Amino acid sequence: MTAAPIRSIAIVGGGTAGWMTAISLAKFLKSVKVRIRLIESEQIGTVGVGEATIPPIMDFIRALGIDEDDLIRKTKSTFKLAIEFKDWTRVGHSYMHPFGQTGFEMGPVPFSAYWLKALGEGKARRLEEYSLQAMAAYTGKFMRPVAASNSPVAGITYALHFDASLFARYLRTMAEAAGVERTEGRVKSVSLKSEDGFIDALTLDSGERVEADLYIDCSGFRGLLIEDALQTGYDHWNHWLPCDRAAAVPCERTQGLSSYTQVTAKTGGWQWRIPLQHRIGNGYVYSSNFISDSEAQDELLRSIEGQALADPLKLQFATGRRKRFWNKNCVAIGLSAGFLEPLESTSIHFIQRGITMLLTLFPDANFSGAEIDRYNKILGAEYERVRDFLVLHYSTTERNEGDLWGYCRNVTKPDSLMERIDLFRSHGRILREDFELFPTQSWLYVMVGQNIMPESDDPLVSLLDPQIVHDNLTDIRDVVHRCAQSMPTHEDFIKQHCAAG
Repeated sequence: MTAAPIRSIAIVGGGTAGWMTAISLAKFLKSVKVRIRLIESEQIGTVGVGEATIPPIMDFIRALGIDEDDLIRKTKSTFKLAIEFKDWTRVGHSYMHPFGQTGFEMGPVPFSAYWLKALGEGKARRLEEYSLQAMAAYTGKFMRPVAASNSPVAGITYALHFDASLFARYLRTMAEAAGVERTEGRVKSVSLKSEDGFIDALTLDSGERVEADLYIDCSGFRGLLIEDALQTGYDHWNHWLPCDRAAAVPCERTQGLSSYTQVTAKTGGWQWRIPLQHRIGNGYVYSSNFISDSEAQDELLRSIEGQALADPLKLQFATGRRKRFWNKNCVAIGLSAGFLEPLESTSIHFIQRGITMLLTLFPDANFSGAEIDRYNKILGAEYERVRDFLVLHYSTTERNEGDLWGYCRNVTKPDSLMERIDLFRSHGRILREDFELFPTQSWLYVMVGQNIMPESDDPLVSLLDPQIVHDNLTDIRDVVHRCAQSMPTHEDFIKQHCAAG
C-alpha cells in the first residue's frame, strides 16, 4: 500500500491537553508541511483539577526548548520534590512519597532490602531520612542539580506546581508562533464516512466545515469526538476508586512556600494543597455516595489556610478510561481519554504520554491497525498500573473515620495489585514492569507508609556484613541531612532565579 502522508490535523479543545498537543505536533512536524488547527471556544471553561506535576514534565519542557525560569515566572510556579500524605494511613500519621533516588545498592542487594532488615532490627531510621528530596521538602529547601560527580545534589529530581490556565496560555503563544492556527468556535456536529465510520468533517456553530486527516479529541470529560461521535465506550473503575466529585478553590497563602504537594485524608475523600507563588490551590476529591456536595464544600472551606479568592468550582467525573484511546482517525488525549483522580499528580503526565506515543507511532492517512493497536495496548497498560497504585493508597488504609474508608478497605483489589502486595509481603520484593510510570522506590514509600511490611527478609541480605550495612545507612543519612541543610530555602531560590513579577 502506498503511504499517504497526513497533511492536516484538527485538535478539538484547548486547555492544557489541547495546547500541549498543538505545540508538540508543531515542533515534531516543523520540517514538513502539515496544517495544524486547534478549535476552542472561550465560552467553554477548561478543567484543571490539579496544578501539580511529576518529574517527566521537565523532559517535556526541555524537549520544547523552553527557558525554565521564564516559564516559572510567567506561570507563577513553584518547585515540587515530593507528595506528603497526611492522616492517610491513620489520623495523626503522615509519610512522604519523594522523587529521586533513595540510598544505593550493595552489589545485588537493593537499598530497600537491607534498610527493611535493619528497620526490623531497630537499627535504621524512617525511610524519608535517606532521601535528599524528602528531607529538603520537610525543611522547605530547594536547589536544582549541579554538576558534581558522586554528589547527592547532582541527582536532585523535581517537578513543578503551576497555574494550569497560565501554562496553557504560555504554550498557546508558543504554538501559534510555530504556525498552529487557532479557530474560535464550538463544534456543532461531527459527520462520519459511510464506508468505514471514520470522521469525515466537523461543522462549527458558525456553519464552517472543517476537514482533516487526523483528529485529536481534547474536549474534556465529554469526549465530543471519541465518544459522542465514535461511541468508543468507557471502562468504569469507580468500584475500586469511588470518588466521583471534586470542589476546588484558591486561597491566599499565609504559610511558608513549601516544596511539596500535601494530600490530607478527610471524612469523605481527600484534600489537596498546592503552593503557587501567588496563591494556594486547594481541592476536595470525594465520593457522593459517602458525603454530600454541601458537606464537602463546607469541610474544604474550613480547612484552607487563608481567605478564599473565588467561589468553589464543582466538578463531576467518572474514574476510568476509554476502551480505545485511538479509534479510527481520532486520538483522545487528556480528560477525553480517561480520568484518574490527581492523588499522585498523574493527569498532566497522561497528556504527555499520549502525545509521546502518538509521535512515536505517527500514522499515515491509511491508519494501520497495527500502530493503533500498539498505542492502545501501551497506554491501556499504563492507566491500569497507575490505577493499581492509587487503589493501593485506598485499600490499605487503617482509617476508621467515615464510611468511605471502610468501603475501600474491604473492596476486592485488582489481581495485578494483589500480586504486588503479596510479593512485597513475602520478602520485600518490588518488580517494575516495562513502560511503568512509578519506580520501585515509589511503591516502597507507599507500602511502608501504609504499614505494609514484609514477613521475611530478602535472602540475599543475610550475606551482607552487618557492620558495613550499618555504616552505609549511617553515611547515607548523614550526607542527606548535611546536603539538605546546606540548600537554600525554596522561597529564597525562587526569589533569586524565577520570581513572578
